[in-house]
Parts: sequence; structure tokens; C-alpha cells
Amino acid sequence: MKSKLVIASLFVLTAGAVVAFPHVRRDATETSVGPPVAAPAAMAPVALQPAVALVAPARPRIDVVFALDTTGSMGGLIQAAKEDIWAIATRMASAQPAPELRMGLVAFRDRGDDYVTRRYELTADLDSMYARLMDFKADGGGDGPESVNQALHEAVTKMAWSEGDSVYRVVFLVGDAPPHMDYQDDVKYPQTLAIAKSRGIVVNAIQAGSEAATMGIWQQIASLNQGRYFKVGQDGDALAIAAPQDTALAELSKELDGTRLYYGDEHQKVAMAAKVAATDKLHAAGSIAARAKRAEFNASAAGASNRLGENELVDDIAKGKVDLAKLDAKQLPDALKGLDRAAQSKQIEETLSRRKDLESKIAKLGAERRAYVEGEMKKRAEGATSLDEQIFSAVKEQASARGLSYEPLEKK
Repeated sequence: MKSKLVIASLFVLTAGAVVAFPHVRRDATETSVGPPVAAPAAMAPVALQPAVALVAPARPRIDVVFALDTTGSMGGLIQAAKEDIWAIATRMASAQPAPELRMGLVAFRDRGDDYVTRRYELTADLDSMYARLMDFKADGGGDGPESVNQALHEAVTKMAWSEGDSVYRVVFLVGDAPPHMDYQDDVKYPQTLAIAKSRGIVVNAIQAGSEAATMGIWQQIASLNQGRYFKVGQDGDALAIAAPQDTALAELSKELDGTRLYYGDEHQKVAMAAKVAATDKLHAAGSIAARAKRAEFNASAAGASNRLGENELVDDIAKGKVDLAKLDAKQLPDALKGLDRAAQSKQIEETLSRRKDLESKIAKLGAERRAYVEGEMKKRAEGATSLDEQIFSAVKEQASARGLSYEPLEKK
């Protein structure tokens, strides 16, 4: 789990990046970017600097950004992404040594649509990112090329990528239409890919459908940055495997989320309240299968950061990070206010015991679910072409250059 110092640095640096970016409508969670204006000659692409950067993490880290076409023709693939994102996260997090995992998203359409891009910063809080993904509906487009160049450029240059040799930095460009090459004020994809290569960011291109004009450019995008090109069906070739453990896993996961007790100052509580709201949203509107996959991810070493967030009192006390007796009453979770110290301690102990029991049940059911799904996939030869399988295939190959191995997973 990242330290509070790194989290604070990310908050400050990300805020600085948002302020520095022109023509942006700002709110607490997203950045919507309109058509760019022509850049002065002094702002040549090769001179661009990263918006922000993090120091190298103590553990290996995977930073992955999806640049996702959200125009009308992409409805099936967007739905597949909503269903597959937790499976993708689980498989990415299964490497040895166990990595820290952060995801970001750049959704794009085209000029004249409701938005050109919407950018969501790299974060270990996948619940909040998923809650945003749930809101995406395919719309707009319909006139051929899209604002691929702008989306790819923002994915490479406007995200808070971590620095260091132990970080696997990767972009997955997902879409079905080629870029507008007639926008004079765009940074064209060859220039962006040169920047990506210099910063150690691998760019993979996933084509939805079989548009010939897209295929050639997607293949070139992958080849210019040592990435891989994939083609999937317009619906992502999703494999709908309903496991018998799904419902129980989804319900147990919801119970486990209910054991979280957040403490701290008002700012910290507000931040975690937003996380809880995102979790409540996915439990209310997410599919049973997606919630079951999330439960599996949260049971992994990398998933703890997503499940708990920051300033979770039960976990921090169990790990000796905080002394209950030294906390100001104002910092306590509402559930503990008004109780004497003995009653507070008892409730925390009972919550920890219940949490461990739920974690044990989830781990057991998760193992059973994985075995079931793997068995079903072996029966379906088309599984190798699905969105999540192709993404994982690239990750497994490319992450090895950063010291990450998925061999234990393959031997199971």
C-alpha cells in the first residue's frame, strides 16, 4: 500500500497538472477537453515534458491507461470493458513479485460531439474509476475518423506516470475508426509515439471490428512503439461465463466493504466518502459477474489498496499504524463516536474478526470460481481472441522487461 506521503504527492502534483492544462472544464473527478488550439512553434512535441511524475515505488508497479473510443459504434465493446476490467486487473496483479496496480482512462469521441476527451487520472482506487466507466454510453461519431491523435497524446503526456525502471507503463488504444489527420492543430500519432518511446511507455493498439482504414494505422501505431496489435469483434468477443460462485462472491464482497471504518480530518473523510459512494454505486448497478470478479481482485495483494483506500481505521490499528487512544474524537468514524474507549476497542476487534472471516470465505470461493472459469475457457477455443485474453497476453510479454513474471499463474 502506498504511503500517505506518496498519496499526498500524487494529489498535489495531479492538481498542478490540471491547472496547467488549457481549455479544460474542471471538476473533482474528470477533465473534459475541447478542441485544442494551435500550439505556438516553441511548443514542438519533442520539447513537451511530463505533466507530473511520481518517484519510483518500493514495489514493482503497473501503470496502465486505456484510451477508449466511446462513439456510437463502440457500444458492445464498452459493455465488454465494463464486464472485463476486474478480470484484467486481477490477472495483471497476479505477477511475481506482486505489483502495485494503477489504472487511468482517456475516453474520446470527436470534435462536434458532446466531448472530445474525458480524462481520468491514474489511480489505485479502481472502484472510483469503474464507477465512472459505468456511466459511459456509446454515442456520437458516425462520420468516420475520430480524435484518436488527441486522445493518444493526452494518454502519453497528460497522465501522472510513475518514474523508475521497475514500472511497466502501458497504453491500450481501443477503437474502430482511424484518426483525423486533417486537423492542423493536432499532434499526430507518430510524434506522440516518439515521446512515448523516450519515456518508456509501451503503446498497444486494439482494433474493434475490421475497418481496413483503421487496421493499417493501428498496426503502424503498435510497430512504432514496440507494442502489439490486436483485433477483436465489435463486441470485444466477450466470453459470458456465469460461474456458480458469482452471486455468493458478490454478496460477500458487499458485506466486506461494509466493515470499513474511515477516520481523519474532514478532507480525508470527504475523500473516502467519495470512494464509498463509488463502491455503493457498483454494488447497486454492476452486474453480478463484474462484482464477483472485483471480489477476486480485492482478495489479491494488489487489490487491498482498492478495497481499503486510505485512513481505514481497522486495518491501520491492526498494523500498528495508529493508536486509538491518541486519536482526537473529531477524527473518529461516526460509528465510534459517543462510545467509551472500551466499547470502541471492542467494536474494532469484532469488526476485524468479521473481516477476516469474510476474507477467508471470499478466498475459498474465489479459488473455486477461477477453477470453474478456467475449465470453461478450455472448452471454448475462441477464448484466446477475447479482449481480456489479448490484453493479458501483451502484459505478460511486455512486463517481463520490468522484472515481473506470470509463470506461477501459468503453471497452476
